[in-house]
Amino acid sequence: MTDERIQKIKSAVEAADHISSEKKTELLAVLAKLKPAIAEVAQTSEEEAESISRFVEASAHEVASKKERPESVERVLHKLKQTVEKFEASHPASHPQLTAFVSEYSAVLSGMGI
Repeated sequence: MTDERIQKIKSAVEAADHISSEKKTELLAVLAKLKPAIAEVAQTSEEEAESISRFVEASAHEVASKKERPESVERVLHKLKQTVEKFEASHPASHPQLTAFVSEYSAVLSGMGI
């Protein structure tokens, strides 16, 4: 995952005035764990790493959007979880950072009411 993509995600979250500063801080802290998790996956499968990155980026942009579209965020999160589950099935117990990231990321979004 490129630094540029990560910066785009962070900028979108930071610019979202409908998200409280506390929730932004929490979300940004979780997103900071993304790069090492994706780098770990990329060592095994660049294609899977790119797919996971796109879903995280899409979900973060949906959350940051002023439009209330929880079904869209839920759909993207579902796809993210499916992609990770598929990757884990083919690479069991090899990427604990990724599993931890997705679980924590989903929990933060749930805590935001998404």
